[in-house]
Amino acid sequence: MNIQFKKGILELCVLVLLNQKDRYGYELVQMISDQIQISEGSVYPLLRRLTKESYFTTYLKESNEGPPRKYYQLTSLGKERLEALTAEWTQFSQGVNQILKEGGNNE
Repeated sequence: MNIQFKKGILELCVLVLLNQKDRYGYELVQMISDQIQISEGSVYPLLRRLTKESYFTTYLKESNEGPPRKYYQLTSLGKERLEALTAEWTQFSQGVNQILKEGGNNE
């Protein structure tokens, strides 16, 4: 898949997953990479940026498998951002799907 497509949708994916429950970085990477081929290095800069923009808060939680893990928690501002991006994605994908559908009818 085109890297620009991935970059554009990665923020939405992270917000959706954190809206379900708090998660740590590697967990997010694994969940997203199960569906979309991404590199671990593409998620952490995004998490730092979105935390800086107050879409997340973070906290440490003890782990049975090593050092404490940093968990990300969606803020109310993050939920607003999620709603806005979801609406944009829905409108965008419907438009693209319509164009693809019309293009398929012309063959």
